[in-house]
Amino acid sequence: MIQNLSGYTLPVFACASAIAALWHLQNKNHSDTVSLDLIEPKKTVTIPIQQVARIKQNTALAITVSVPGANLDLTRNTPIWAIVELKENNDNNEKEQIIIKGGEGIGKQIKNNNHPAIYSYANQLLKCNLKQYLNLGETIIVTIILPEGKKLAKRTSNEAFGVVEGLSLLGTSGISQPLSSPDQLESYQQELREKAKQSDTLVFCIGENGLNLAKQMGIKEQNLIKTANWLGALLVTAAREEIEDILLLGYHGKLIKLAGGIFHTHHHLADGRIETLITHGAKMGLETAILQQLLDCKTTEEGLQLLMKIDAENNYNWTARIYNSLAETIDKRSRNYVKNYIDFDVNIGSILFGRDRQIIMVSEAGKLLQNKLIV
Repeated sequence: MIQNLSGYTLPVFACASAIAALWHLQNKNHSDTVSLDLIEPKKTVTIPIQQVARIKQNTALAITVSVPGANLDLTRNTPIWAIVELKENNDNNEKEQIIIKGGEGIGKQIKNNNHPAIYSYANQLLKCNLKQYLNLGETIIVTIILPEGKKLAKRTSNEAFGVVEGLSLLGTSGISQPLSSPDQLESYQQELREKAKQSDTLVFCIGENGLNLAKQMGIKEQNLIKTANWLGALLVTAAREEIEDILLLGYHGKLIKLAGGIFHTHHHLADGRIETLITHGAKMGLETAILQQLLDCKTTEEGLQLLMKIDAENNYNWTARIYNSLAETIDKRSRNYVKNYIDFDVNIGSILFGRDRQIIMVSEAGKLLQNKLIV
């Protein structure tokens, strides 16, 4: 049955586990599946339940397994547990009827007092679906556990975004969006074509963090395109739709690949990020000893922090100089990439931000586009 299941995000499986555990406590007829409303999109789906059991008189555990569809997702087949404790709250002392906690394998946000990395969509999904099964005066404590979360997190860039010791329940939709499967490129191109009917200026938001930052900056929804790793193909598609301006807005550890001539950014296909950072360091005249330290860095975020530390201790400006070189190169190589496929001039600018979502560098073209988009 699992093999035929459509792809959904981790919050969906967490929610299904929580519903199954609650039903078990309420002595409802148990089946091998539960149904839930994805909210975004507005759709009811059925999720298989692997196991469910009462572990205390008022506490139950249920388990689902992640099936992300066609996506190259490291969470495929990972178990998602939900422990639900049902409390009678006759005194109504609890401020919330549904309390959600992060257990083993759920990441901690180091910039937010180690708060569990369970974000808004996951919270909304859980609360909206669970509330309908609670009576007045009942409170539940839901603890989400990812037994393999710590191990899997080592293969992600979570730490670069300040999430440690596990994975995030992240996303804005219940449908898993395949970022690397070739047969999914068409859906991204179709979204771009629809947006091209509304505006001749688009912002390519690299991932969820780029999209969130763009919205915080006040850029209108009609200009926003959340891209997958198909940046090269989407740039060419935009040119074919005669998009005049494109602002690339993304995490520096992703966009830096474009400066190295890599226009499909999934890590399974190509990397070269540290090498690109070192190249631009050498171009700016960075001394050999620091270049060697950069070579020893495991991530571009670590490299950025090293440069910022050296600047702070010595009153240098290596970070700004190197990242300005990177941003201008991203713009130039992106424009040239488009020209290789279609004879149409697209003005391309870029904004690079760090793990704290603070902007590191804006290219000259990026500054002009930023002013145009934010009124």
